[in-house]
Amino acid sequence: MANFSGRVALITGASSGIGEALAREFARTGAALVLAARRTDRLERLVAELTAGGARAVCGRCDVTVDGDRERAATRARESFGRLDVVVANAGFSVVGSVERLTLDDYRRQFETNVFGVLRTVHATLADVFRARGSIAVIGSVSGHIATPGSSAYAMSKFAVRGLAEALGHELAASGVSVTLVSPCFVASEIRRVDNEGVLREETPDPSRSS
Repeated sequence: MANFSGRVALITGASSGIGEALAREFARTGAALVLAARRTDRLERLVAELTAGGARAVCGRCDVTVDGDRERAATRARESFGRLDVVVANAGFSVVGSVERLTLDDYRRQFETNVFGVLRTVHATLADVFRARGSIAVIGSVSGHIATPGSSAYAMSKFAVRGLAEALGHELAASGVSVTLVSPCFVASEIRRVDNEGVLREETPDPSRSS
């Protein structure tokens, strides 16, 4: 990762998985951090760890489906560090199941977080990123390129996110803002232990670690 010394980065979904790993990496490269997620206890532990290592970091509760939460996270960046240069729209989860089993509400819930959550995050921070001629990173998925059985809701959401990121890249290029779409495959995270309501089930084993 490039040197982000002097830059301020906001990461949604920073309490676990990709968001948590990115927070550590951004801190390692010198960025000041605003960490946002629903689970503030985990965010506070991560902030304590990073600041003990010399990083500058603050956190705040943020549900990307709740009006005002992303705006408060952007305000926290301005109040704490005076600017916002990098936004990582990472918050998301996976609704799984066959089409005949899933309801329209399941699909709506999936899009509310994975698609509109990204769009809301962009809208809430775009003025700051414009001023900084900064960067937006959208965390997509390989499922935004290839769909598999039982993943229609998740794949649809990630195909939509891919389209949003590609369009934003073209729209914002002239302003000096870069847009990066990241499409990971399987990674170490809790996504496979989160149910279709978006609730973490601690007791559920991670299938990626099964023999």
